[in-house]
Amino acid sequence: MDNLKIRNIYCVGRNYYSFAKEMGNAISESPIIFLKPTHSLEPMNGSVIALSGKYGEVNGEAEIVLHMGKDYVPGIQVEELVDKMTIGIDFTYRNVLNEIKKKGQPWLPAKGFRSSCSIGEFREISGQSDLTKDFRLIKNGETLQIGNIKNMIFSLQTLIDYIALNFGLGTGDLIYTGTPEGIGTLQDHDHLEIQWGEEIIGSCQIILKS
Repeated sequence: MDNLKIRNIYCVGRNYYSFAKEMGNAISESPIIFLKPTHSLEPMNGSVIALSGKYGEVNGEAEIVLHMGKDYVPGIQVEELVDKMTIGIDFTYRNVLNEIKKKGQPWLPAKGFRSSCSIGEFREISGQSDLTKDFRLIKNGETLQIGNIKNMIFSLQTLIDYIALNFGLGTGDLIYTGTPEGIGTLQDHDHLEIQWGEEIIGSCQIILKS
């Protein structure tokens, strides 16, 4: 992961209109934020990522990931704060998530397990214009998701300000900014690629352990 020291991993739920519609969710009035442990982070460098297959359906959701290059101060803009970006995948145990939602319990067992978020190669950015390319999730050669920040419910600046003011945001923190429609249901030995513009910036093979 480019020798970066990663601190907090913030994730944004339901941040694309298309995803909310696909999942039958109402549009939230404020960002939905959850955390993943640093132990959940895995590089997508042609590696094998082992997940459990005993909890039912496993999903993969591609997202733009922002890296904070300095500590947040009120009024700071995206261009000043974010120094790198990549595409990552938020892995989810869907059956587990559905059950704990019914009970009103935290999402951690369904979202924060080991290897539950993967990450591609980082690219340096100088402004938000560098973030307007389409990104894609490709499974076994088939495109499952196409996303672009222009289709987000909450802008990058809104997400950054909200997270910083409510939870804190500093150097080394990551923000997974949400996923578009078309999340993938994964099977054993699936091959995944994440694409930024025309460039593949990460790949892995999924192993589902029984």
